[in-house]
Amino acid sequence: MDAWVRWHEDYDVPGSSLSVRLGLVAGHVARAVESRPAGTVRLVSACAGQGHDVAQALRGHPRRGDVTGRLIELDPVNAAGARERLAAAGLSGLEVVEADAGVTAPYAGAVPAGVVLMCGVFGNISDEDIRRTIHALPELAEPGARVIWTRHRGTPDATPRIRDWFAEAGFREVAFDAPAGLTIGVGVHELVAPPRPLTEQRLFTFVVHG
Repeated sequence: MDAWVRWHEDYDVPGSSLSVRLGLVAGHVARAVESRPAGTVRLVSACAGQGHDVAQALRGHPRRGDVTGRLIELDPVNAAGARERLAAAGLSGLEVVEADAGVTAPYAGAVPAGVVLMCGVFGNISDEDIRRTIHALPELAEPGARVIWTRHRGTPDATPRIRDWFAEAGFREVAFDAPAGLTIGVGVHELVAPPRPLTEQRLFTFVVHG
């Protein structure tokens, strides 16, 4: 089994870092959807894996019928799992695209979005790519959009720099979760600067698995 598929197994282990992270992220996704104006809510998720966070957040959510958008995942096994999970949750407005989320092309037609997920991304790319991606996020987001992101807080802890880079890029911090006894970090930032048109560029390249 591919490592990127096995990685998801810890979601089902109670008390694991991934299961705790999943609960935090799903809660923030649900609240982000609730915060959007009445009508359609666009959502995009980069490196979406098997779609656990989106499905858990929106299964039974009162506004799940409003949510449309795209989950972008390169691994075909994970992408297939995400499709199954979204279908089981009744999320017919969301599609899963097998593509490299590190370039902007797969986002075309799905942005600007009101909810943007960058979960499982910042722990697998260089600091330079993290900063580049954050500064490009106004191209994916509509006014007032919320970006939900994750990053481990292991040494060296990059989360303080990441939070500063969001401020540089025109976002205000809504929340930052750092559960005691775990090294996970979950952040939520809201776009307050003007959004920008989508341009063709590479945002990041995966370099590690962690």
